[in-house]
Amino acid sequence: MSATGFQGSGFQDSGYQGSGFQGSGHQGSGHQGSGGPAAFREDDPAAAVERARTLLGLGRAEAAERELRGVLARHPGHVIAHCLLALALISRRAADEAVAEAREAVRLAPDHWYPHHTAGQVLYYADRSEEALRAARAALAIDHGQAQVWELLARVHGDREEWPPMAEAARRGLALDPHGSRLAGLLAVALGELGDRAGALAAASDAVRLDPESPSAHLVYGRVHLAFGGARDAARAFREVLRLSPDADQARELLVMALKRRNPLYRAVSRLPGTLGGRWILLLPLIPPLVAVFALIAVAHWTMWVAESLVTLGLARGSYTRLLFRRGEVRSAALCCAVLLAGAALLGAGVALSQPATGTAGAALLALVTPVQEAAHTAAPRARKVLAGWAGLLASTAAVSPALPALWPALQRPENVPLLAMWAGLGTIWVAAAVRRLLGRVPSHGVAGL
Repeated sequence: MSATGFQGSGFQDSGYQGSGFQGSGHQGSGHQGSGGPAAFREDDPAAAVERARTLLGLGRAEAAERELRGVLARHPGHVIAHCLLALALISRRAADEAVAEAREAVRLAPDHWYPHHTAGQVLYYADRSEEALRAARAALAIDHGQAQVWELLARVHGDREEWPPMAEAARRGLALDPHGSRLAGLLAVALGELGDRAGALAAASDAVRLDPESPSAHLVYGRVHLAFGGARDAARAFREVLRLSPDADQARELLVMALKRRNPLYRAVSRLPGTLGGRWILLLPLIPPLVAVFALIAVAHWTMWVAESLVTLGLARGSYTRLLFRRGEVRSAALCCAVLLAGAALLGAGVALSQPATGTAGAALLALVTPVQEAAHTAAPRARKVLAGWAGLLASTAAVSPALPALWPALQRPENVPLLAMWAGLGTIWVAAAVRRLLGRVPSHGVAGL
């Protein structure tokens, strides 16, 4: 995880200024004087810690880590150094070390909210949401008047898809900091997930108004408009994100989606219902009419993937929009279009020559669009490899099917082999869902890209 992934998330400014730890004397901490721990002595190397904080905010985590380790070599009980070192370590994916540093900070100052808040941030980015939730609540138990702790709590609830408590935490934070753009964005995300269109749009607009130069505010604004059908406004917001932060890959992907949804065909098929739960498949032998339902769902999703391929290939030809696509996306779309042409040709040849095996092989090739696109749109590397192998197996079956009558004369109905491959290809929407569940998902921290 790069440091830039924390920009605008509450990580960038580290949050310790105004926390009671600010300055070499840590005014207001309640730990001043000779009787306090070493971290709170008047001779603290505040300048070095401030340099480290600045480096961390600039995304230079390794330089910040060197600075902080130097501080801790001289002052091993320095709470803020431990906190900032934990943030520097988690920014370069050293999760175990980061958690250890955060816990050391909590051990040194268990009665102050900021070490608990830092521990919550570290645990959140280490994919340990349950522990992050406990850390955020511990910080609030000490001081519930810190807006940034409510922001962290909102993020953790969002990561756990707990939308009502996420909205409540964001509101509590905004009550303390009415000018908090990130809090307004988090509220917009939560309200959008709860289906409150007016509230989500108003909160997203507030986020942009409060910080018009924030990429995350425009990203949330675009996501909310995209979720509620405003593809044109969404595309405008995502372009603004890319202007402010050219390396924002999520905004680039969402801009592509918004441009696609401005296409009437894609917009129509993208509203198709999601894949039906896998448990219902077990009822197919008992309730034959369900076969027709599953067939309709599979064909509908195949139509969506065909539209995806055509629209992607069309946009990739534009002088501006082609820069939005990764090379793999364009290759997948081109492969799907080639499969469509080859499948249509084989299907037509099979009908014209009265060769069922050839015609069914063409249908199996047409169905390959689903497994190819499912593999291309799977983020987890292992799951993507499995689905790519599945697509390759189906493609091989379809390719050899026309030759089955010559290769295997004893086969009674050779057209059944590509027919099974066709339905297996169309049914990949359920295969892909099972593979993704088994092989895990790729975590996406920072709700809605905040």
